[in-house]
Amino acid sequence: MQHEHPGPEGTNRLRTVSRYVFFGFAAIALFFLITEHRAHLFGVLPFLLLAACPLMHVFHHRGHKHGGGDSSGSTPPSPDGGHQHG
Repeated sequence: MQHEHPGPEGTNRLRTVSRYVFFGFAAIALFFLITEHRAHLFGVLPFLLLAACPLMHVFHHRGHKHGGGDSSGSTPPSPDGGHQHG
């Protein structure tokens, strides 16, 4: 008795159907997770906003050059080359 293996069309169709089934179950699970735990999710939102402030500050200032003695600032150099007299 020989087992016949599905051809490339059958394997591709099986993968497509499997994806639809998986995403269907995932959508149903997400729906029930949100509806059953809505109070917990909404209770955490203010704390997430407060936590976002310092995180945004840290990641926003990553691109800036702070305290590195960078002379390419927005102020033009003085005419005497930055030397102070007197």
